[in-house]
Amino acid sequence: MSTSTWTVTGMTCEHCVASVTEEVGGLPGVRSVDVDLASGQVEVSSEAPLPREQVAAAVEEAGYTLV
Repeated sequence: MSTSTWTVTGMTCEHCVASVTEEVGGLPGVRSVDVDLASGQVEVSSEAPLPREQVAAAVEEAGYTLV
């Protein structure tokens, strides 16, 4: 099991949180996604470490930016 924490910008509401959770949660091997709206922190637990590019693409698909 691997846990990574990322920062996402552009989220302003619970709908944003749901969108990011859905997109990142759909990546292969992801077990859980915890998004903190106030800090923009996204904690992802997965079977193996996820490449930054893969997470960034999922976040961008949701309409936000991984920093």
